[in-house]
Amino acid sequence: MTKPPDHHDNLYAEALSKIPGFEFDAEVAQVFEDMINRSVPGYREIISIIGILSQRYAQANSICYDLGCSLGAAILAMRANIPYKNCKIVGVDSSLPMLTRCKNLLAQQDSTIDYMLACADIQKIRFDHASMVILNFTLQFIPPAGRINLLQSIYNDLKPGGVLILSEKIAFETEPQNDLINFIHYEFKKTNGYSALEISQKRSALDNVLVPDTLAEHQARLGKAGFKQIYIYYQNLNFMSLIAIK
Repeated sequence: MTKPPDHHDNLYAEALSKIPGFEFDAEVAQVFEDMINRSVPGYREIISIIGILSQRYAQANSICYDLGCSLGAAILAMRANIPYKNCKIVGVDSSLPMLTRCKNLLAQQDSTIDYMLACADIQKIRFDHASMVILNFTLQFIPPAGRINLLQSIYNDLKPGGVLILSEKIAFETEPQNDLINFIHYEFKKTNGYSALEISQKRSALDNVLVPDTLAEHQARLGKAGFKQIYIYYQNLNFMSLIAIK
């Protein structure tokens, strides 16, 4: 009898002699849902709100893009809420293992909203007929120098009234605030069952892979891309979500 896969995140539970940079590989794909829910405070609420926003901002005869769609949580939320049958969703990720699991999870959902998954670099694609673009903890993994170009492409391709939903881990302007929020976040992860070793090793793996911006940097970059209406609607510790409207 085949043993079912273990989706509990224990990737950093044993001491590693060398810690490679974090990648969204097959091992991460197996445990990603557990990993992100135990690491990002409010993640379920963030996903739920994306569904709510899709009721308001998804347009008929348009496409909603989820960039860095991972296991498809935001796609599931949008498919359950978009009111137009002729609105389509495109999920894009550069990790084939993540997309493979995403496809399996989406196949279990009963919805009339069509979707397509693509394995691609989000910095090299167009966003034709876009009414919504989701960047859910994705921009932070793009090299900082390339972030403005991606946002500019999104703004240019969005339909009038279209929106960008951006969720990110953020840094703060002062070290005392960074230290305080990082301490609380550390305790949050411990409360969710991660050991000090797991937290330390994963932090090392993410160094120079996940590079957070301050809120002011996000706002300035979005403004430079052309967005005039930028509203923060959710924040929990050093994780925030905002909407930018074209």
